[in-house]
Amino acid sequence: MPTRDIAESAHLRIRPTMLSDLDFVVTVEQDARNLTFITPWERTQHEGAIRFPDSRHFIVEAGDEWEQVGFVIVQGCRNPNRSVELKRMVLQTQGRGLGRACVRLFKQLAFRDLHAHRFWLDVKSLNARALRLYASEGFVEEGRLRESVRVGTGDTAGWESLVVMSMLEREYQARVEAALEEPLSGQAS
Repeated sequence: MPTRDIAESAHLRIRPTMLSDLDFVVTVEQDARNLTFITPWERTQHEGAIRFPDSRHFIVEAGDEWEQVGFVIVQGCRNPNRSVELKRMVLQTQGRGLGRACVRLFKQLAFRDLHAHRFWLDVKSLNARALRLYASEGFVEEGRLRESVRVGTGDTAGWESLVVMSMLEREYQARVEAALEEPLSGQAS
């Protein structure tokens, strides 16, 4: 099933982020429901991710009217070691399967279109839902960056650990052969 079919089955599609989308991106990122799980960027950082050739910045659209529901950033697209990072995935709506559909879509993009050897990410250790999703999608925990992210401010500030997870091309191919993933054929949508 090509990437387009994976996305359409979840009634989801992605498109490159335009500068005119950045108000939406910043709003989603600053949503209190998301702030616990991410370290928000300044608008200029998002502009850089749109313009920098090593990055891909996407808007996620879903529903009958193709409403904006989130964004995804992928980095390392030109990495000579073919190590591509799922830098950020932020969705407004949870519990509809959109996160799983996005992860599957971006695994195909990483391995088929970007020819990744390794597709990796880091996630805050308190984000149990994301950790379960990534593990169920075949990502393997590589380790933890203990207390590597400062959270909060002033007297309430603390530290959060990051969990590094990855999937190798051969692991993805084994999942394809086991019918857990769709074959790497076709072109990106």
